[in-house]
Amino acid sequence: MHIHHRRQPSRVASGALVITVLLTVTHAMTATAQNRMPPLSEDQMTPEQRAAVEEFKAARNTDRFGGPFMVLLRSPEMMNRARNVGDYVRFRSALPPRLSEFVILLTARHWTQNYEWYVHAPIAEREGLDAAIIEAVADGRRPAELAGDEAAVYDFCMELLRNHEVSDPTYARMVEHLGEKGVIDAIGILGYYQMLAMAMNTARTPLPEGVEPGLQSFPR
Repeated sequence: MHIHHRRQPSRVASGALVITVLLTVTHAMTATAQNRMPPLSEDQMTPEQRAAVEEFKAARNTDRFGGPFMVLLRSPEMMNRARNVGDYVRFRSALPPRLSEFVILLTARHWTQNYEWYVHAPIAEREGLDAAIIEAVADGRRPAELAGDEAAVYDFCMELLRNHEVSDPTYARMVEHLGEKGVIDAIGILGYYQMLAMAMNTARTPLPEGVEPGLQSFPR
């Protein structure tokens, strides 16, 4: 009597099968992880979310909705209240747009938030911030040439972001150029855009298709 043994796969074949399975699982996990909070269709939204979107569009006089607000929409009341702050710090603060956008870029660089950078770097240049300054910020360098108010804003923001406080000379220069109201408004811009950066970094909000990241992560 002959006993037939089932042929066992070779070690190479078994190894290849394991690698294939691992790569498939890893790819699926990566694809899922790229955007943890993807855009919601209107059918997927709750009544509260739909109302928040309409309120946003009316307040901003726009039909567009996305980016960080699609992330914040997971908590519609939070989004509404944050948008109120954003309406002020973005459009009505004591800082002229050139400096306001400068603060936003410093925030985006601090958090390596590429969506924030993608939106605001072109606005900053359009509002008069020199391209060499924008390039230096992207590289993590202090810009070589800064106007007096730009230097005051840069030093203030960088000290606050890195040291969590500011020195007396830095504070005095900021007050000299922008007053106490400007100091508080600059802090408001930093805080608001850090919140958006944290939300998008948590959600892994992607850049639009075909857009290359403007910021590289720093070594840790």
